[in-house]
Amino acid sequence: MLRSPFFCFLFFLLFLSCKEENIKPVDTSFIKKEALDFRKKGIENFENKNFNSAFYNFNKSKIIFETIKDSANIVFNLIQMASIQQINGDYYGSKETLTEALPFLKKKDIYSAAINNFFGIADKELSLYHDAIYYYREAIADCTDEVSKQSPLNNMAVIHIQQKNYNKAIKILESLLDKKVIDEKARILDNLGYAYFKDGLTEKGLSLMNEGYQLRKQITDFYGSIESNLHLAEFYLKTDSKKSNQYAQAAYEIATRFNSVDERLKALSFLISNDSGNKNVQYAQKYVTINDSIIKVRNNFKNKFAKIKYDSKKEKDENQKLRLEKAENLLSIQEQKYQKVVAGIGVIFLIIVIFILIRYYKNRGRIEKIKTAYDTETRIAKDIHDELANDVFHAMTFTQTQPLTSENTKETLVHKLDNIYSRVRRISQENSTIDVTSNYAANLKEMLSTYNSETTNVIINNIEKVNWELVDNIKKVTIHRILQELMVNMKKHSHASLVVVKFESNGKMLFIDYTDNGKGCEKDKIIKNGLQNMENRILAIKGTITFDSEPDKGFKVKITLPK
Repeated sequence: MLRSPFFCFLFFLLFLSCKEENIKPVDTSFIKKEALDFRKKGIENFENKNFNSAFYNFNKSKIIFETIKDSANIVFNLIQMASIQQINGDYYGSKETLTEALPFLKKKDIYSAAINNFFGIADKELSLYHDAIYYYREAIADCTDEVSKQSPLNNMAVIHIQQKNYNKAIKILESLLDKKVIDEKARILDNLGYAYFKDGLTEKGLSLMNEGYQLRKQITDFYGSIESNLHLAEFYLKTDSKKSNQYAQAAYEIATRFNSVDERLKALSFLISNDSGNKNVQYAQKYVTINDSIIKVRNNFKNKFAKIKYDSKKEKDENQKLRLEKAENLLSIQEQKYQKVVAGIGVIFLIIVIFILIRYYKNRGRIEKIKTAYDTETRIAKDIHDELANDVFHAMTFTQTQPLTSENTKETLVHKLDNIYSRVRRISQENSTIDVTSNYAANLKEMLSTYNSETTNVIINNIEKVNWELVDNIKKVTIHRILQELMVNMKKHSHASLVVVKFESNGKMLFIDYTDNGKGCEKDKIIKNGLQNMENRILAIKGTITFDSEPDKGFKVKITLPK
């Protein structure tokens, strides 16, 4: 008699259910207690700012909770680990950790708002403002009450301020002040005042910033007062250098107490701007020392966090191997029948892996953006260390060894400081937010013109003839960055005396030709010289880029892309 596959499957399930009646349920109480103990240690270490130990304990707790499939506690531990990574500047690593939590989240999960908010913070620090706003909106949508919405809304307003969208920021912050229950009023007042100040409403801005500052003093929010002091230092920077110096000094002292390195650097930048005496040299020296050390410390933390994860995974794999060997030694004939169940679990695991791979390839573009942001951070740090730090050191040494009363010495010092200023301005322009509005063509031309010098002549043709309003904003940013990288490459490697950048367009396509008469290089070494990033950028917007170069015959680049 024939039997259908469906009937056989039902019979198999019935067989398993009968057998499972004789299987005693596993007691997970001891396992859960061990996991909770690790979690408790993680919280204690986190509160005491022992971040390495805290990260280790949260990771151990997460691994144990994975064995009993406790999704809520797995997500909790991953959020704490991501928070520690962000505190120590490992924003790329924190996004990877947060991504691990996504498969354990349920719809409208209590932790989904927190995860999206942390994603937003990471993207904000990586200057991925569009992505950051997306995650803040997701966090707001997942919040269950008005109070919990205040933090992501406030964070979103801060991004709008950084993007110079002051009206958007003011609208959000004013709506938060109208709420009956305000969870972080001092921060909202300070940010709103700062937005008004940046938008030109100086008196109203100062009043609100002072109100937020006084409120933070009342509630002893010392860490929050760092931001208030920095905002007030910036407010008085051009009008009252003495007051600006006082607020910057206060911000520096509090940031030092809380070991908040980024705020210390910002405070030092104001102190350097306000002081022109001997203290200015001390502030500059501190700035360079702290900036150099922060790169080393953050890289050290990144390596430690990665090693903790790797060691834990290795330990987990070794434990699984030992358990498997023990199980094989004790395996009975009856237990072998249940290997079919293991095979079923393997199929499910394979399905999960396939699902994760699908998600991975769908988000590949986003990961490339994160990598690009990380590469940009590294390049900025290298520029500051290789170029600016050495110039500042030489300027300080010059002031210490030469008589400043001499006119020739003063002129030499002014020349050195002017050179430092030019380098700072160039680094700032290379990494600042790109204006894609009606001023785009003028700003692009200005950026290219900054590479004009006594030894290099930059010629720009037909840039005004392109109808830039028809070009997509993302493509405008890509064009700006690629041309910027070409000019930097020319300055560092080609040493060209003549550079020509020519723009042409028709109804659907945009053409850009770059030519210089520099020393060039062999074709098979072009990509190795750091131009792979340009090719990746162009391919991402469905364009093409070709390089043509030979030693001592200059360098040519042809870019074609749809509008």
